[in-house]
Amino acid sequence: LSQAVAASAEELAANQKLLSLLDLIFARARLAYKSDSFRPQLNNQGILELSRARHPLLGNSAIPVDVQLGGKFDILVITGPNTGGKTVVLKTIGLLTLMAMSGLFIPAREKSRLSVFKDIFVDIWDEQSIEQSLSTFSSHMSNIIDILKSANQHSLVLLDELGAGTDPVEGAALARVILEDLMEKRCRAVVTTHQ
Repeated sequence: LSQAVAASAEELAANQKLLSLLDLIFARARLAYKSDSFRPQLNNQGILELSRARHPLLGNSAIPVDVQLGGKFDILVITGPNTGGKTVVLKTIGLLTLMAMSGLFIPAREKSRLSVFKDIFVDIWDEQSIEQSLSTFSSHMSNIIDILKSANQHSLVLLDELGAGTDPVEGAALARVILEDLMEKRCRAVVTTHQ
């Protein structure tokens, strides 16, 4: 039996490759159908225009959002009370951008536009608690410094709770300097903050 299989090894390997590709295509189609997704329009100018976008893991319970970035402005700052909505919007933008760059349809309305970015940099606070330790703050600052060193006009930067975890006045000043640096680098950025 092994010898009979070995005689057709090349054909079997080719068939396996084709079947895997077909399985991937059908899985992507099934995901698009189940999540009521559409093919986004892609560009390389850093323009994002999401219409009624939904977080892909929240399904029908997701509250749709409209987001624009890269047209009239390159940095979007989202502020508000600590109810989780800001971070969900940030994650939705990141996930939908990655989905589109991977050739997937996205859970948003037709004619939504997304850009292909060379790099996507993310710093998201894991805990939603007011009690954030200095070590957590230091870790995030270290990550943000690395992001600022690498980000450029071909980057999308997603920063959650910028300026949090330290004195509010110092946090606001720090957040402003970071935003000014991102603006100078001409990268696209979405930032959530309480400041």
